[in-house]
Amino acid sequence: MFENTYFPRAKKYWQKGKLHDWSQALVHSMAHALHYGSSVFEGIRAYNTSKGPAIFRLPEHIERFFHSAATIKMQVPYSKEEIARAIKLVIKENDLESAYIRPLLFYNYGNLGLVPKYSPVELTIAAWDWGAYLGPKTEKGAKVYIVPWRRIHHSQLDMTAKLGGMYVQSTICGMEARSQGYDEAVLLNLEGNIAEGPGENIFIVKDGVLKTNDKRESILEGITRASLLEIAADLGIKTHIGPLAKEELFQADEAFFSGTAVEITPITRVVDGSNPQEEKKEFTIGSGEVGELNRRLSKSYQNIIRGKIEKYEKWLTYVNE
Repeated sequence: MFENTYFPRAKKYWQKGKLHDWSQALVHSMAHALHYGSSVFEGIRAYNTSKGPAIFRLPEHIERFFHSAATIKMQVPYSKEEIARAIKLVIKENDLESAYIRPLLFYNYGNLGLVPKYSPVELTIAAWDWGAYLGPKTEKGAKVYIVPWRRIHHSQLDMTAKLGGMYVQSTICGMEARSQGYDEAVLLNLEGNIAEGPGENIFIVKDGVLKTNDKRESILEGITRASLLEIAADLGIKTHIGPLAKEELFQADEAFFSGTAVEITPITRVVDGSNPQEEKKEFTIGSGEVGELNRRLSKSYQNIIRGKIEKYEKWLTYVNE
């Protein structure tokens, strides 16, 4: 029996072409993905609007979902349109006005060799009511820890794909940061520059310029990241894409995470633990408070995802249409 304690309002999920009760399990303990992380996933959000729940940038998420699947040689057993319909169905069946949505493709039960020759690809889709990923830190600002481990390099794996097994590094780093009393981790890349958080992109602000890095810095170029760059340009905010040195983060006027789960969460303090041989150093970002540009972008973003700005309705897929 599986309770939905940490999946509020989740009553049903979709798998094998139909809906199942949340407490019903369908995956064997010898499923390939359970042992080797041979899965791909997306994190998607839907928000309450005057027209009912609306999914933010659903086509872009599904497009990346298929890209990730191709990276791990998966033949997706459904079309993009079928997956979009199934996502809408899950939101409706769970009677959700807003939701976090998790589609997952995985190699299921078959063989247990490293190469899943006889393990079929299956799709499961779930949705539940999930608030801010970092809770009150979304409003007040997070204290982050630069971990000593470097982000997987883009020369080692395709970092533009959301591969399940790759996220074990994110889990380890996130747990390490929290075990030492910090809100979230930050990873450097092999070049020693800022890469990203365990599941978030990073922006800084310096002298009114909004800056972030790109895939050459071993990051996943998030859909929220791309949205914020477009929103900033429309607001007349100067943007720059390039490497982020540690010192640029420490000396920034503002800094924040972006991502589907975390949305826009300010970073107000950074502790550098990237070199285990050196004493940790703490830095305050700007004034140590949430910055003005952060607030401005957050306000625009919240209005956009709730369908209050007509120009950006192109980014919304209404569930009830």
